[in-house]
Amino acid sequence: MATTSTKRAERNDGPVNEPDYLSLYKNERLGTRIKGWLTTLDHKRIGVMYLTGILISLILGGAFALLVRAELWAPGKTIVDPDTYNKFFTLHGAVMVFLVIIPGIPAALGNIMMPIQLGAPDVAFPKLNLASFYLWISGALFLVVAIPFGGLDTGWTLYTPYSLQSPTPVLLSVIGVFLLGFSSIFTGLNFLVTIHKFRPQGMTWFQMPLNIWAIYATAIMQVLATPVLGITVALLAVERFAHIGIFDPTMGGDPVLFQHFFWFYSHPAVYIMIIPAMGVISEMLSTFSRKPIFGYRFIAYSSVSLALLSFLVWGHHMFVSGQSRLANMVFSALTFTVGIPAAIKVFNWVATLYKGDIRLKTPMLYTLSFLLLFTIGGLTGLFLGVLAIDVHLHDTYFVVAHFHYVMMGSTLVAFLGALHYWWPKFTGRMYNEAVGQMCAIGVFIGFNLTFLPQFVMGSQGMPRRYWDYDARYQIYHQISTIGAFILGISMLISVISLVASLKNGKRAPRNPWGATSLEWQAPTPPPLYNFEKPPVIHEIYNYDDLVEVDEDVWERRAPEHVEPHEAPGNAHEFAKQPVVPVIEGRKADEILPSAGEFKGAVELPVAEQPKTDEPKVDVAVPDKAKSEGDK
Repeated sequence: MATTSTKRAERNDGPVNEPDYLSLYKNERLGTRIKGWLTTLDHKRIGVMYLTGILISLILGGAFALLVRAELWAPGKTIVDPDTYNKFFTLHGAVMVFLVIIPGIPAALGNIMMPIQLGAPDVAFPKLNLASFYLWISGALFLVVAIPFGGLDTGWTLYTPYSLQSPTPVLLSVIGVFLLGFSSIFTGLNFLVTIHKFRPQGMTWFQMPLNIWAIYATAIMQVLATPVLGITVALLAVERFAHIGIFDPTMGGDPVLFQHFFWFYSHPAVYIMIIPAMGVISEMLSTFSRKPIFGYRFIAYSSVSLALLSFLVWGHHMFVSGQSRLANMVFSALTFTVGIPAAIKVFNWVATLYKGDIRLKTPMLYTLSFLLLFTIGGLTGLFLGVLAIDVHLHDTYFVVAHFHYVMMGSTLVAFLGALHYWWPKFTGRMYNEAVGQMCAIGVFIGFNLTFLPQFVMGSQGMPRRYWDYDARYQIYHQISTIGAFILGISMLISVISLVASLKNGKRAPRNPWGATSLEWQAPTPPPLYNFEKPPVIHEIYNYDDLVEVDEDVWERRAPEHVEPHEAPGNAHEFAKQPVVPVIEGRKADEILPSAGEFKGAVELPVAEQPKTDEPKVDVAVPDKAKSEGDK
């Protein structure tokens, strides 16, 4: 055991020939180091700055949520008056949607990891990437500055006609949302070009990690849908400032037109939030099940189909807004079609778990939580798509619970899981696993305590956004408030634990989870251009030759030749078998893709034959197994 510990202590999985991206300017003065961060063009540093801002916003938005729940502990006034309560729930929604959930996975974790997953040195447009970040910071400042100037009380949707008359600083908030929209557009454009032009030869579309597919689908929506948000809030600003009669009914305008504009963006925005979460869930589920993802192509196609269908269903938010019966029926029918690709994903995720060698690490606990919470959120969405049911449930706490199960219970839980999954790679430090697991369980329990009672009281008619309520709903509100504080404390401890690991955490190995995508071949933490030597393209989600040689230390070893149907379910046990040379086997270069250069990045060779002291013979290589869903 002492020998193993000594070997582990001697391991150096960090960069050898150049400093890692976190150590640049390490020996310079403080001002130089700060300038180096603020003017960096490195995608990882930009992603870390996004992540810092998003975590601060998460704490701010969560604080507003706890204030809302504290006020609702009992009927009547508990801590604040009705006007202040309106500001609390508006700012909670605006901060969490625009500053946390929408940019959380794409802008922060996507910026850090996506180019490394492609084997690329950076994104296609590094300067545009930095500009996107500063647009996000500018928009966030405008949104937050509205708080000391009176807050915002219109609801995060900014519905007219009230947003045209509200005494709160709506214009400041509108400017902030406008800038945040441009940041999202630039990020999506950058990611689209990067995925198209920086993919290496040998990495075909169906050799990409499913996280890349999800980011690609998200980028399409960011580029196509977000301009509508920019136009909408610009028209709102003009209407509020110049009173030209676009949305103001007293001047011949149509306030429902604002709802059409807003939801034409905001329903795709729901998928801008959830599809990246689905991408990271696919990565973590396969890694911690030690199995190829089931139905790879179906999951990839379903991401793109969700992105396209998201543009067709905005009208289901407006069933009681005076639409025609025909429009209501069309939007209701289209709403059900969205359930098909979502159900395909859930089926394939569950099939991936079947007979898997499941490892209950912290990211996997968040992943399993996601599966249950997303399923509940999706099924309750079907209820709201039924016209007769939606008329009863519209603007009740049932809608609040459904929205949070999809947005918070799915997207934010996936974000926390992905943050723990990639934290060792981009920080070089392992977090406290026991604390991470307890917080993951606390988040799951607290979330369900918070929002399951809201389904019940919503179905009984409790309206949303109300400061006061009938005494018969008090028990549901109190359970919900207790759950909210459990949820908030668990998330806060989780963030503190991650930050503390930067100083106290042990050094992370190169591949602590035994994953197969290219980012785990990079040093930990990566150098400025991600790789010191060209990474090797292996078959995606194939764990047969990955072996856990020590706790949280995985290495690749070539497996013996075994027919696919004879391979055991425990893939890493199979990989421990010795390599068996054969005389009449096919050569590796006849099976694996050829090496080649790709545009704007580094050369990626294919996996080489293992070196041996024995006479040169051909090595048997297993046939390229398709994912189980394609068999």
